Amino acid sequence: MRFFLLFFFSTLTLFAHFITLHSFAADFTQTITDEQNKKLIYTGSLQAKEPQSALWLYKTPVKKSIYIKENRVIVIEPELEQAIVKHIPTHFDFFHMIQNAKKIKKDTYITTLEEKTYTITLSHGLVKALDYKDDFGNSINILFSHQLQNKEINDTLFKPIIPSEYDILQN
Repeated sequence: MRFFLLFFFSTLTLFAHFITLHSFAADFTQTITDEQNKKLIYTGSLQAKEPQSALWLYKTPVKKSIYIKENRVIVIEPELEQAIVKHIPTHFDFFHMIQNAKKIKKDTYITTLEEKTYTITLSHGLVKALDYKDDFGNSINILFSHQLQNKEINDTLFKPIIPSEYDILQN
């Protein structure tokens, strides 16, 4: 499910019916809060480009790079010297899902995918936050800052380079 979520985030560029995006770049803080109210906080940056390409660079608490291109996710974990390659089923219709996001109040939209509800918050026309509950009952909040919309992003950014000494795990 983690890879599915990452793939979903790469589709932020598809919220075209309420804002026009062709690319999106931002810093992020991802807070995962469990049922005992314990929090785990990740920080990093994201670059995404339509139709479905994204690069999540996690900086803290561990460094890792997550490349998303169409129906494939590659997670490169330098501390473990490994790369995980995951294929995402292509039966998800992300375009349809995003186009059906519904405004629930000013700058707040909801959309549902696989029986999960995602809340998207805008600020001054920019994607500011994404909230949802994962399969384990954790509350996930991703807060974006320093957002850039519709800036040119070179496609080569989305091509991972896996060091030859890394183990490659296929899922």
